[in-house]
Amino acid sequence: MKTLDIMKRAGRNLRQAKGRTILTSLAIAVGAFTLTASLAVGEGARQYADRLIKSNVDPQSVYVTKEKIRENGAPGAPGLKDYSENATQYAGVTMQSLSADDLAQIKGIPNVTSVMPAYLVSTQYIQFEGSDKKYTSDVTTYDPTVLASVAAGTLPELGTQIGKNEVVIPESYAETLGKKPADLVGKKLTLHLVKTGKQPTEEEIQAAVVSGGMGAVQSLIQTESRDEVLTIRAISAKSSTSFSASAAVFLADTKADELSNYLTEGTSQYKQYIAATVSVDESKDPEEVKAAIRDKGFGAMSAKDLSGAIFTIVNILQGIVTGFGVLALIASVFGIINTQYISVLERTSQIGLMKALGMPRRAIAKLFRYEAAWIGFIGGLIGAGIAFAIGTALNPWITETLTLGDGNSLLIFVWWQIGALLVLLIVVAIVAGWLPARKAARLDPIEALRTE
Repeated sequence: MKTLDIMKRAGRNLRQAKGRTILTSLAIAVGAFTLTASLAVGEGARQYADRLIKSNVDPQSVYVTKEKIRENGAPGAPGLKDYSENATQYAGVTMQSLSADDLAQIKGIPNVTSVMPAYLVSTQYIQFEGSDKKYTSDVTTYDPTVLASVAAGTLPELGTQIGKNEVVIPESYAETLGKKPADLVGKKLTLHLVKTGKQPTEEEIQAAVVSGGMGAVQSLIQTESRDEVLTIRAISAKSSTSFSASAAVFLADTKADELSNYLTEGTSQYKQYIAATVSVDESKDPEEVKAAIRDKGFGAMSAKDLSGAIFTIVNILQGIVTGFGVLALIASVFGIINTQYISVLERTSQIGLMKALGMPRRAIAKLFRYEAAWIGFIGGLIGAGIAFAIGTALNPWITETLTLGDGNSLLIFVWWQIGALLVLLIVVAIVAGWLPARKAARLDPIEALRTE
């Protein structure tokens, strides 16, 4: 009996027991649906993350810190640490600072074209044009190697710094002010800076008291203030397609350098930086520069590391969803075994007749394996088809809800992946039907014919 004939016969047998066939196929369809959705989410998330990195981060840049960067990409760590005058605190995390000598050492590495330190500017308060109300905010450097989405205004192209007297603020600030982002573009922003002189020693205070009393002491510790008026160039948008989530006022590197030096001159924080962005020659591999930086004892992270961290999260989430799909498939395997065993028992006399007419044991075993294969194929087709239909219908809503941006989809179905999944489901079904097929092939024809 030819293989094609056996496959056709298997199909006819399944049609004769439609209800049981459909129910068993639906058990596989649950697993197929989950696995298809998992593959689509994984592919969509990877493509989205890859597009996110490529469009937002300069691939020729390397982020450098004084301390080694942990695997999750965060320098420093909370907890008890050794005190150091060269440590800097930012966002509740204490980190060792990069000094001017460190930056010079990094700049001397072959293929490094520039080193831009991340300045921290401590302001007492900020004010917006047209309002006397005062606000507090972090103020840091605009990083030209990371491109933000904008709610209003314009930003220079990737790799280009904003103007010296310009600032970029996040969209959340416009919401706090109760204004539209477009209304703030071109407005003035005032930074009120207070410079505290070097902390006098006990001996200096005592000498001041002796020489001039309390007036001399106040003059010794007097502070100096300065207002810096800047223009709002753009409002960075809250978007899943940009890395502009930091709620801070962003200054040009030259202005940040000027203000940072003004505030820290004469203190231990003068010319100390929490991090630096290193630009690598376009014709060179940034991974080589990153390795050279790490060899000098610094922490370094490239765009490739950033994408790797994102992909790790995606893979973990996809693995969890896939696990549920595998559990559904395991349950469906027992359903196929049960269905096929019942089929063997119901058709014992037919099997005996086929054997009596000369059908070999191998062909009988194939018949039942092909029936299991058909169940796997039908169940996979139903599950994958439903996942594709629902995913395609929900994609626009998901994109809008998660603000993924135009042209981005969370669920991306790849046909070769779906095809490979169908083949896998067929193989799983055949394996599940192996024991019932073996039982059918080993039936004694005489005993089988006596069974009613």
